[in-house]
Amino acid sequence: MWTPINEEIIKKDVEYCNDILFNKPSCLKFWEYIKITPEKWQENTMGKDGGGFWVIAILGKSVIYYNDIEEGYNLSTFRDYGKIENYNCSQMELHEMIESLFYEIGRKNS
Repeated sequence: MWTPINEEIIKKDVEYCNDILFNKPSCLKFWEYIKITPEKWQENTMGKDGGGFWVIAILGKSVIYYNDIEEGYNLSTFRDYGKIENYNCSQMELHEMIESLFYEIGRKNS
């Protein structure tokens, strides 16, 4: 039976991401700028059973959250603080998500 992930595991993922990005100073600086203390946010399609999903970063009107049903980090938009708009089911590791966003933003700004 599925049980929601706890905050301690999310915090370990954040620490691991910090360690991975340590050797990539620009990407680490970006990560430090967008990360927040993990918060449970509501998501109305699949997030109800687990009380929402853990959001770990905010970038503009988008959030990075952990989908513990699919076991991966995702990017989604929000209008109201505390409510994820779109359910996504990527299975990315946190550091992969951060690096991907960092390089995508860099390409768009070149």
